[in-house]
Amino acid sequence: MAGMTSTARPLLNRRLAEFGTTIFAEMSALALKTGSINLGQGFPDTDGPEEIREAAVRALRDGRGNQYPPGPGVPELRTAIAAHQERRYGLSYDPDAEVLVTAGATEAIAAALLALVEPGDEVIALEPYYDSYAACIAMAGGTRVPVTLRPADGSFRLDLDELRAAVTDRTRLLLINTPHNPTGTVLTREELAAIAELAVERDLLVITDEVYEHLVFDEAEHIPLVTFPGMRERTVSIGSAGKTFSFTGWKVGWVTGTPALVTAVRSAKQFLTYVASGPFQYAVAEALALPDAYFDAFRADMLAKRDVLATGLAEAGFEVFRPAGTYFITTDIRPLGETDGFAFCRALPELAGVVAIPNAVFYDHRDAGAPFVRFAFCKQVGVLEEAVERLKKLVG
Repeated sequence: MAGMTSTARPLLNRRLAEFGTTIFAEMSALALKTGSINLGQGFPDTDGPEEIREAAVRALRDGRGNQYPPGPGVPELRTAIAAHQERRYGLSYDPDAEVLVTAGATEAIAAALLALVEPGDEVIALEPYYDSYAACIAMAGGTRVPVTLRPADGSFRLDLDELRAAVTDRTRLLLINTPHNPTGTVLTREELAAIAELAVERDLLVITDEVYEHLVFDEAEHIPLVTFPGMRERTVSIGSAGKTFSFTGWKVGWVTGTPALVTAVRSAKQFLTYVASGPFQYAVAEALALPDAYFDAFRADMLAKRDVLATGLAEAGFEVFRPAGTYFITTDIRPLGETDGFAFCRALPELAGVVAIPNAVFYDHRDAGAPFVRFAFCKQVGVLEEAVERLKKLVG
């Protein structure tokens, strides 16, 4: 009949059918509805350095970045990214050929996977994984192969034998995230060396998501995988300004790699956003040149907040996996008599006026993640202390 639309085929591309609305949107809406403290989504509740915000205002007023910036990113930022990599890690990159600015790390991940993965390729990701990984692998037509980080001695660890066993003749790429969201694990030098050896042995490409590089605590150390033998020519490294400078809404990320890898990623990126965040790029260039004192103070501030929330969660009855990096804490709810993280998180706003995220959403093996719940501590200390007081009601 005229005007009718066939319903034989679903509207949504079948590669995306399993994803739907993100858990972050659902839980943030629940936080608004109930007036709860939102420790679910990972964004700070205060802005970053005033001089960097003013640098963005200055760029806007001076007309820098108000029109399309260059496709690879403004030269000032690409130069600052290269200088940052040299200063922090002794890595030398050509700003013109080996650095690409993206609309946050999320676009960098999407562009890299769309560029490097073809239908049928297998992509190994550490589970639990940031939710965009699964969607981007699906959009590229790849097959997701999770290798599960498992709790042991107070943290989540990678089983290197399990990782090796996951590699097949169809494996194209390893997707590595360290410091790791949501578990807070920081891969050790020994673990990274083994990953590098495996990548070289099996001729695999690697994407490393290092957006929390400046948030490592205690004895942990962030070591870029690209620094290991044989990794320079096969590694796409991803960084971001949002997590380091507390301007998550600016969406400024970057890719570093060989000219061939960066060219491949840029070929996909140009048809996603093309360019983004013009004036903010100039501000982030100044941010990356801040003295070490800024980065040290930023880490110390987050460490203090981690300890406030971790101690409070333990007092409220959770088993706490104190993170070595990121600004998230994973907890086990079984000591509270609970086993279903989804049900727990959906009830928590009414029970205690706090919002968290069920880790199971980051797993293919949902049962493995079922009892784990993630809290963000990138909030003001007073907010964290109030959240802790509310959560202690659960014990009562």
